[in-house]
Amino acid sequence: MAEHHTKFNIQVDRQHFQVEASSLTGSQIRALPSPHIGTDRDLFQVVPGGTDLKITDSQAVALQDGLRFFSAPAHITPGSSCWS
Repeated sequence: MAEHHTKFNIQVDRQHFQVEASSLTGSQIRALPSPHIGTDRDLFQVVPGGTDLKITDSQAVALQDGLRFFSAPAHITPGSSCWS
């Protein structure tokens, strides 16, 4: 019996990707964009109407069509805001 490969359309930092895996780890998602998302940024899964989920490098994410991910600076430097 032939194995069925499902393709999922996802977005990472507004870039579109088509992947054939049923799940990817955070580090695999970080590797999709070019350039890759560095360790100085956190990775999040968009949760419409809810709180976005932070995805760790080793965490597996079950894929489905339309999932969106974004990166944000991992650390905000104290004292560097415009409020001082």
